[in-house]
Parts: sequence; structure tokens; C-alpha cells
Amino acid sequence: MKRKLLLSGVIIVLLVSFLLSGCGSAKQEESKENTITLKYAFFAPANTFPAKQMEKWKEEVEKRTNGKVKVELFPGGTLLTAKNMYDGVKNGVAEVGLSVTTYEPGRFPLLAISDMPSKFPNARVASQVIYDLIQEFPPVAFKDYKILTAFTTEPAHLQTVKPVRKLEDLKGMQLRISGAIIPVLQSLGASPVGMSMAETPEALQTGIIEGNVSSREVLMDFKLAEKIKYVTEYPMTINTFVAVMNKDVWDSLPRDVQEVIDELGPEMAVWTGEYMDNHVKEALEWSKKEQGLEIITLDPAEKARWDQIIKPLQENYVEELKAKGMPAEEYLDRLYELKEKYSK
Repeated sequence: MKRKLLLSGVIIVLLVSFLLSGCGSAKQEESKENTITLKYAFFAPANTFPAKQMEKWKEEVEKRTNGKVKVELFPGGTLLTAKNMYDGVKNGVAEVGLSVTTYEPGRFPLLAISDMPSKFPNARVASQVIYDLIQEFPPVAFKDYKILTAFTTEPAHLQTVKPVRKLEDLKGMQLRISGAIIPVLQSLGASPVGMSMAETPEALQTGIIEGNVSSREVLMDFKLAEKIKYVTEYPMTINTFVAVMNKDVWDSLPRDVQEVIDELGPEMAVWTGEYMDNHVKEALEWSKKEQGLEIITLDPAEKARWDQIIKPLQENYVEELKAKGMPAEEYLDRLYELKEKYSK
């Protein structure tokens, strides 16, 4: 009798264990089925500062949603390139995409105002200003998207193989550029050369170009300081990055997930700006110590000459947009109000 009871007890324990195990597996499978997967695409390599932002965004979204959302990263153009990033998100190739508005001239007219020289002190201030401006003046080109966050580079600087201490030194110099910097350099007398950053090291080595005009982290990240020996301290244009989500995907997300993503918007602008500024400092220190880089500060009278040439470019562009019925003047006024606010 005792043996039968013992045997029955063992069988019951095994059955309960089996049932519990089955329930656990079912719950795990159900949890996997309920996980929201977001593909996040970007065109540049994983070691670049915008891609570092992607990693941080992924980490925070997954943590704050307790694993309800899983983010898969596709940097380096592995899913979408700079040429088709925003269209690819709209068409559902990726749920989220990050690109540079400067790369699409004419598509973001108001943002082109703030991309032009505005005397931003650093990337943190510029990123906060641009994030706020996009909320207050939503680009028409993004009406079919959910804007997740926005941030910028630090202002572009002259990085040259020969010293540039005055306008005459710049005349005719072949410099690699991108986007909004073209009219600025032309007005200063230089000869802009459009090419990707990936092509720049070889172009410097072969003498096709005599320098680069961009944010300065590339001196270390792309080892440009091995050839470039001078940086002229004169902040110019910025590049604006905007991360967007497919609108249908956004509308399908649970409210609590939407709230997490919304609260991350301004946080990522600050985080990325600060990351960029710290990385630039690191790149400059490395370039000075390891490659003998020299930082050139313009004489005040010389700087005034440059300012006199540069300032009308933004003002004239604002007048052009204003004549087309766009709120360009309001945008410009708000730009400088926000710059003062975040610079304090």
C-alpha cells in the first residue's frame, strides 16, 4: 500500500512538473510573439558618432520597455543608404532610419537656415536648438513620419595641410566639403570639392585636395591628422541628423512604448551633442600629441573680415524663403533665442 502511495506521489509530482514546464514554455513563446522588433538603419559605419547614438537609443528603449521592444541595428548602409534612407523607412524597408537633411538640398528649406553659419559654440547647444526648432517648425517633408530625435555635428572647421591665417591663404584651395558649406567656402575664395569622407584620406594622400571642412572628430577617426597639420578656429556650418519612424508603425505601437520613445527624443539630442563634443576634444588632443596638429586662432581684425563675408549668406537665404511664403524670419529669430538659452 505504502509503495503504491509513494508511486502515485511520484507520478503526481512528475505530472505537475511537466505541466508547469509546459506553461513556462508557452509563456516564453507567447512573450517572444508579443515582442516588438524595430529595424533601425543608418548609412555610416558603426564607429561614427551617429551610430553611437543608435546604440544608446537601442539600449534605453529595450531597458525602459522591459524588453517589450527589441531594436536591431543596421549601420554602414547594410539595409539602407544615404540616398534612400527616408524613402526606405516610408516604404517599410526599416521601421526607423537616420540620415542627414543636408544631403537632400531643397527638401528641408527651413533647416537649411540653421545649417548655415550661426556661431554655435558646440554640438550640445546646436543639437538642443535644432531639436526644438523641428518640434516648433515641423518639416513638411516629414509629414508622413514620426520624428524620433534630432542632433547635429559640431560646427565645421577648416582642416588643412597648409596654414590658413587670412583670406588670402584660402584663395583657390581645394577643400573636401559636404552640403551647406559650399556657398560659404566659395564666398571665402576656396574651391570646394564634393566627396564622401571615406574617399578623403586617399584624396589627401594623393594631393587631389588640400584639406577638409567638417567637424573635427574625423582627424582621429579617419586618421586625417596624419596628413592635415592645421585647424583654423572659425566655426562654420553644421550637419543636421534626424531619426524618423514609419508613421504606420508608430500608430501601431502601444501607448506605453510611444511614451518611452517620446521621452527619449530630447534626451538623445543632449546625449549625442555631449558625446560629440567630448569625442572632438579627444580627437584634437590625439592629433596635437601624436601628429603635431596646430590650432590657428584668427586675428580679431581678420575674423571680422570673414564675418562680413559670411553673415549676408544666411540673411539673403532667409529673404528668399520669406518671399516664397515660408516662416523663415520667425525661424531665424527663434534659432538665435534658443541658441542664447542653451548657451547659458
